[in-house]
Amino acid sequence: MRIGCVGLGNIGRHLAANLVAAGFDVVVHDLHRAAGEPLEEAGATWADSPAAVASLCDAVVTCLPSVAAITTVVAGEKGLLDGFRPGSTWIDMSTNDRHELLRLAGLLAERGVHTLEAPVTGGAHNASSATITVLVGGDEEVYQRYSSVFAAVGGRVFYLGALGQAAVIKVITNMLAFVHIAATAEAYMLAARAGIDLRLAWEVIKASSGNSFIHETESTTILSGSYDIGFSLDLSCKDLGFATQLGRELDVPLDIATTVEQLNIRARAAYGGTAGSPMVARLLEEACGLDLRAPGFPADLDEYLATMPRATRPDAG
Repeated sequence: MRIGCVGLGNIGRHLAANLVAAGFDVVVHDLHRAAGEPLEEAGATWADSPAAVASLCDAVVTCLPSVAAITTVVAGEKGLLDGFRPGSTWIDMSTNDRHELLRLAGLLAERGVHTLEAPVTGGAHNASSATITVLVGGDEEVYQRYSSVFAAVGGRVFYLGALGQAAVIKVITNMLAFVHIAATAEAYMLAARAGIDLRLAWEVIKASSGNSFIHETESTTILSGSYDIGFSLDLSCKDLGFATQLGRELDVPLDIATTVEQLNIRARAAYGGTAGSPMVARLLEEACGLDLRAPGFPADLDEYLATMPRATRPDAG
């Protein structure tokens, strides 16, 4: 089975590398030629356009940062639509707008091409170790056909049903993550203003009912001052926008998510879209005139995760 991979960024490069490591015949493409070089050295083949990738492959995985990029790769000049053969499959592992996903899937269906959505959740560290969670929507028979692909790149794989359902649950999980990071920053600031050592505060919260995956892992990038989880404010604003749009469509008031969306928009305006999403904490630090720092946490999240006992790591099991 030959699998294409278009989009070799923070997550996509790991997905492609894991497919190569699992023995798949992999063809890759990215806007940046250099992104493909490590994968070529590992055994992948480079193609010069998404259309060229599609013409060579049984299925093409996309992992892209925005709806505009997805649309261009699929339906733009020299896009996947121009290269796919009937019977091929597009597997979108991006966080996508479900309406655009369904529209593009309709265009591909007219050419006899199948579509699966398979957004991933768990971060670049889990993508690197092939333990990231994969959320799949689409025709179940097509899903089963490519189950070995999902097993090669992910730890737990959930089949959600019809196309578009995985997009919804992915938006929900991301919304919760951004809420947690903002709430964690406020908790630390309360502790700091009360004179509590923040390393001790982190340990107490970790052992309490207030703990979460985000607190236990990504909040350490605030305490170290790196704010770097490999996920930008541009992306958090995009995903929170999806969440609040979904709330409007389904008539669900999202008071907390809307507030956190505005925090992320303010942080992006202050620090730039490429800044790490935990920089929302910096807004609070500047407002209070106090940096939230604690000794003992490395600036690199992957380095920190490597110190965690296997049983407590997010990729355990």
